[in-house]
Order: sequence, then structure tokens, then C-alpha cells
Amino acid sequence: MTVLGCIADDFTGATDLAGLLARSGVKVNLHMGVPDAPPSDTAAFEVIALKCRTEPASVAVAECLRALDWLRAAGAARFFWKYCSTFDSTADGNIGPVAEALMDRLGTEQTIYCPAFPENGRAIFMGNLFVGEQPLAESPMKDHPLTPMRDSNLMRLLEPQVTRLVGLANRLVVEKGADALRDRLAELRADGVMHVVVDAVSNDDLYVISEACRDMVLLTGGSAVAMALPELYLEDGTLKTDSPKMETPSLAEGAIVLSGSCSAMTRAQVAAYLEQADGLRLDPLDLARNGADAATAWLEKQPVDSAKIIYATAEPSSVKAAQEKLGVAKAGQLVEDALAALAVKARELGVRRFVVAGGETSGAVTKALGVTQLTIGAEIAPGVPWCFATSAGQDIALTLKSGNFGAESFFADALAKL
Repeated sequence: MTVLGCIADDFTGATDLAGLLARSGVKVNLHMGVPDAPPSDTAAFEVIALKCRTEPASVAVAECLRALDWLRAAGAARFFWKYCSTFDSTADGNIGPVAEALMDRLGTEQTIYCPAFPENGRAIFMGNLFVGEQPLAESPMKDHPLTPMRDSNLMRLLEPQVTRLVGLANRLVVEKGADALRDRLAELRADGVMHVVVDAVSNDDLYVISEACRDMVLLTGGSAVAMALPELYLEDGTLKTDSPKMETPSLAEGAIVLSGSCSAMTRAQVAAYLEQADGLRLDPLDLARNGADAATAWLEKQPVDSAKIIYATAEPSSVKAAQEKLGVAKAGQLVEDALAALAVKARELGVRRFVVAGGETSGAVTKALGVTQLTIGAEIAPGVPWCFATSAGQDIALTLKSGNFGAESFFADALAKL
């Protein structure tokens, strides 16, 4: 029986959440899209990864409701709506519209919003989100090509996306413990506040929030606020100690890094890995003119077991220049299509270990490889696990990294871990 059903708005975010839940040692299933078949052989934690962060709100809502229906059929009675720890969203959503739709379908009056992830430098104080020591709107996220974040206040970001009142449970409440937070939520609910941003600056805060909200039908946030739930469910018997565990398959040595993210951290990670690996940079303008044949030819010349990286990672100015000439959507699609096709070629050449950076890239690569379900393995960095699947009848390993996660040595660390 599924204990918690989770819906994530992108593929890297889904693996982030699944990896933290898997710290419990319990098997976690991750589905790439809503499964076509009815639930069977389900795990205690079922996660459905969608690619709806920047879709029109109506499309995102419809996809998330389909995912909710599948998870309810799997037996879940509690649910988690996972979005990025930097609250990535457009002016119209999709964090708020999806949350309200899920609330309506589930018949629940109130939910919380907590994208904090202290291990990765994400903290919320008095409703304002910080990336390291910088307010969100002063961080590199202000220049994100698809979801530029120009306001650090989560209430102001959320209010235009929802139809019900938005409020705050601040750090002064959270530090008093779970009972105080429950009382604050009840007070807000009595005042008609159904969307509550909750402050968190440490893992201790996250534990308080999880304990106070563990019985909520719907929780929303970044992955870290769900991190304590397995322990809490084990304590109260909701999660059984004999739940199935994850098993790691044996894999061939061939590996490749594919990077489409242009975040500040991924740029540093690409630069670090190029010191020990052969690399090829994809240029959207060149792809528009000539296609990906040259990149395919380059890949075919690389030994299967060599260190190699193919990347479209670039500085914001280069990204903007390509977008101005091609359009935002086309520039991104050219890169995604090329990296997806190159992943398939790498598999055909014998590669079985794939390190993928960027949410959109991860979605394109997993789709091209025909991966529909993943079993979650060991973490490489907080929120970034290895995952195992089959592709064209072959066992493969994938790690799907959100752009800002991991240390500068992440790519080498990942392959060494596996």
C-alpha cells in the first residue's frame, strides 16, 4: 500500500524528492509521466515526475489531476506537490493553480508552502526566500531563461496565482515547535487563510514543520520538507519496517555527462569536469543551421569507457543572444532534442551510465531513452540520487541533476559514487 503519493513539476525535482525519501532505506518508485497502466507492485512512496513547470496553467492542472487520480488508485491518502526550492514559476503559475486544483479534488481546506532546503542553501525567513546569503531576486535565478525570479517574497509571488487568501507562519512560530505551528495554522484557517507560507532556515525547522503537518492531506514545497516524513511514518506505524528495499543492478563502465542547464553552479561544474574529460559544446545557433550530425560524429569517435561531456551550458549573455535570434522556446527545444538524440546514440554505443544536468534536459533524455519508471538508489549530493531503469532492454543508471544542485566536482563525484 502506498503511504505517500508525490507529484513533481519537473524530472530533476522528482529525483530530488525521491532521493530524500529513499534515505529511509525503503524502496521508492519514480514514474516519468502518469503511468498508462493501473497501479501494481507499488512502493510505500510513489513519485510521478511531470514536465509542467512552464506549461500553460490549464495544461499543468490537467496533468497533475491525472497524476493525483493514479496515486489515489495506488492507495495513497496523503499527497505531496513538489516544486523547485527556488519557487520557479511564471507570473500565472503553476505552483498556485495546481495546489488549488489538488485541494479541490481532495476536499481539503488548507495547505502549506515551504520550498526551503537548508542543505543546499535555500532558506525562508519572514516569507522571503534566500539562495545562500542572497535574496532570491538578487541571486542568479533572476536571470533564469524560462522562469526569471524577480521577487523574493513568496506571498507576493503566490497571491496572483491563487483565488484564496495567502498567509505566513514565520520563524518565530516554527522555533516554538510543532504544537505552536499547528495552533498558528488553525488560527489562519479560522481567518480564511488557506495558503500558508512557512519559514524554515534549518533542518530542525523542517522537522518541526513535518511533525506539525504530517497528517495534512496535501503538503506542498521543495523536497526537503518531506525528508522527515518516512521517520515520522515509521514512528506511528503508517510505514512498515518490513517494506521492500532497493537493489542495485550491475552495470557496464561506459558513461557520459549531458548538460543543458545554464545555472551558475552547472557552469562551474562543466568547467571543472572539462579539466579531466573530453567535451563538446552545443550551440543553438549552429544546431539551427546544421543540425546535430557533427555532435553525433564526435560522440562516435569517443571510447565508450572514456570521460566525456556534451553540453549546451553557457553564460547568460550567450543564452540571451541565441534566444533573441531563435526565440526562447525554439532555442531550448533545439538543445533538448539534440541532447536527447545523443543520449540514444550513446546507449547504442554501449554507454550505460548517464549524468544529466537540467530539468528540461532530463525530461527530454529520459523520454528519448524510453524510461518510464526508475528505482531510486544512493544519493550523490543532497537531493540528487542515482536511479536505475531499463532502456531498450538494457539496465542503465541515470542521475538527473537540478541546475543549482551539487558541488563543483559533482560530475566526477557522481561517476565515482556509482
